[in-house]
Amino acid sequence: MRTTVERLGVIGGGTMGAGIAEVSLRAGVEVTVLVSAPHRIEDAVGRLTAAFARAVAKGRMTVPEQAAAMAGLRVTADVENLADRQFVVEAVAERLDVKRRVFKAVDGVLADPAAVLASTTSSLLVGDLADATGRAGSVVGMHFFNPVPLMPLVEVVVTDRTSQQCAASAESFARDTLGKEVIRTADRSGFVVNALLVPYLMAAVRMYDQGIADADDIDRGMVLGCGHPMGPLALLDLIGIDTITDVARSMAENSADLVPELPLLLTRMVREGRLGRKTGHGFHRYDDSSGS
Repeated sequence: MRTTVERLGVIGGGTMGAGIAEVSLRAGVEVTVLVSAPHRIEDAVGRLTAAFARAVAKGRMTVPEQAAAMAGLRVTADVENLADRQFVVEAVAERLDVKRRVFKAVDGVLADPAAVLASTTSSLLVGDLADATGRAGSVVGMHFFNPVPLMPLVEVVVTDRTSQQCAASAESFARDTLGKEVIRTADRSGFVVNALLVPYLMAAVRMYDQGIADADDIDRGMVLGCGHPMGPLALLDLIGIDTITDVARSMAENSADLVPELPLLLTRMVREGRLGRKTGHGFHRYDDSSGS
């Protein structure tokens, strides 16, 4: 099992997929991004082009470095184009059926029997994804955090079937190639970070919903009283109310002792389109010009 990754596949061209592709391209890795349909190709290329342009504008990379990074990128809607990949990271919707379908399809085309299949899932059991493949020993979780270029941590999640070589390869890729800090965790819903974070966020939602304090005071309390860089409701807005609802629901289904009940307020906010920063309104309001 390799510890040096030269050819990476990323499944999904959304926020997480683009972030993983960005840091990998900047590290000199050749990246093929698989999107769900041909009309998504332009969006994925545009997202990465814009990210590199911002990095150049802020002095974080040079124009020649930008050109070299983009030269290593291929975006496709054909899963067969992942056949030569040594390492594939899945970053699609946080739904078990969707991820299992992706894992089965990619497993069927990878030419290298030792190629690693990794998932960015934040709440599902990695072992359930491994069951969709014929390479359970080469399946591992790699939970990146958003925004990927800025957040230093990757949780490497090992199942009871993940080989030590596979786990070592994932850790080496995250640490040595991408420059991330790595923690290893067993395969349980929420892993380390979300198992601690999500119940805290749900408690803040219930506090707000019960009228104990308003959103500003809840957030100021945790920032000023506990030294957190951001309050829980502002963090929910940043993550996305729809995203955290999916995560919390999945954790409740897989481990009821962590998140015993999903607050109904979150479901109502999703139905109303109050998804946080990306829609301009969640627990707080955000204007288009400042994002605050």
